[in-house]
Amino acid sequence: MHSSPVPDEQRVLDAARGLLRDIGRLSYDLYRAGDFGLSRSHTAVLDALETRSRRVTELAAFTGLTQPRVTVVLQELAEGGLAERVRCATDRRAVDASITPAGRRYLEDARRRMAAAIHAGLTSPAAPAEDPERTVAAARDAVRTLLDALHAPTEAEVS
Repeated sequence: MHSSPVPDEQRVLDAARGLLRDIGRLSYDLYRAGDFGLSRSHTAVLDALETRSRRVTELAAFTGLTQPRVTVVLQELAEGGLAERVRCATDRRAVDASITPAGRRYLEDARRRMAAAIHAGLTSPAAPAEDPERTVAAARDAVRTLLDALHAPTEAEVS
């Protein structure tokens, strides 16, 4: 009896089995290793502000949080000196939020702790990696490839 070839989609599904669970677990473990001292919502907003200032609506879309939640988180981050909110010069109804130098240091310190935890795990006798830097770079590249594929325009959008 001949077996029919497995469709590409099924092969991808088989290869990706557990990927979401593993990514979620990695995210959780990295967050814990970072010892942020803030909620994940607060951290997500700070992370979103790292590259540029953003409006509340954009932060909500970027983080997956609701606009009212983003507003509360921004207020708390501002009170802690980690972010600042300024009325938009072109639209007085809108608020632009940005990260402060203290917020940047906060993220950098947490990321340093996260990197130290990864390094310790990759160099431990229980699970040594031949080249820890290459291992992390390969994981980053694989995640970037998946993100690019998910955000690539469809054929209908291209034509």
